[in-house]
Amino acid sequence: MKTLAESKPVPEITVYTKYYEHDGMLRAYANRAMFLALLFGVIACGSLGFAIYVRIQPPTIIRVDKDGAATVVGARTAPDPTSKLELMLSAAAATGGAASDSTAPTDLEGRAVLRRFLQHYLSYTPDSVTRNFAESLNMMTGNLRKLTMDKLRDDDTIGKIQQDQIISDFRIRSIERAKEAPWTYAVFGVKEVHKIKNGTEVTDRIVGQYNLRLMEERRTELNPSGLLVAEYSEQQMVGERDNDLLQRSELDK
Repeated sequence: MKTLAESKPVPEITVYTKYYEHDGMLRAYANRAMFLALLFGVIACGSLGFAIYVRIQPPTIIRVDKDGAATVVGARTAPDPTSKLELMLSAAAATGGAASDSTAPTDLEGRAVLRRFLQHYLSYTPDSVTRNFAESLNMMTGNLRKLTMDKLRDDDTIGKIQQDQIISDFRIRSIERAKEAPWTYAVFGVKEVHKIKNGTEVTDRIVGQYNLRLMEERRTELNPSGLLVAEYSEQQMVGERDNDLLQRSELDK
C-alpha cells in the first residue's frame, strides 16, 4: 500500500540544475572558445607572415664549376679578405675598355709596368694589403693570377698579414733586361718587413732577385701599356751583390 508522499507526482522543473550552475558552465565554455579562437588566430597570422616571407625570398641558385665544386650563389658568409679580392678582380675585369692603340709597347713601358707591379705586390700595410694585391693581380695573365690566388688562399697570406700587423716596404735598386728572351727582366731590390713579436718590433731586411716575364696584349683603357705579367719568381741573394745593395739601401735613407 503506497503512502501519500509516494503517490504524489514530482514536478518536472525539479530535475533541472540550478540556473546559476548552468550559467557558469556556459560562461566557462564561452571563455574556453574565446581563448582557442585567439590562439588559432595568432597561429594563422604567423603562418601567413612566414608564407609571405618565404615567397619574397630570392630562389637558391647552386653553381657547379668545371671541377665539380658546388657553391651557393649569393650565400651570406663571414667577411673574407680573399673574397673581397675576387670581387675587386671581377669588377676590374667587367669594366674593361676597347682597344685604343695597336702599336707595340716599348721597353720603357715594360719597366714602368714592372715597377708598378712590384710596388703593389711587395709593399703593403695591414689596411692596404687587399687593395694592393688586387691591383697587382689585375696586372697578371689569367693562369698566373689563378695560381697566385690559390697560393694566397691556401697560405692565408692576407689573414696572417692583418693578424700580425705586418708592414712591408720594397725598394727597387736596378732592372736588367735579359737578352736571350723577349720581355724578360731581372729586378734587384731590398724588402724590409716590420712586425711586432712579444711587444718588440722585429725588422727583416731581405735582398732579393725578382725574375719576371711580360706578355703583350691589346691596349685597353685599363691597361694602356698592353703588357701583363706572365711569370714571376723571387730568390734571396747572398754574396757581394747582396752587400752592395744593402749599402746602397742605407745611403738612400
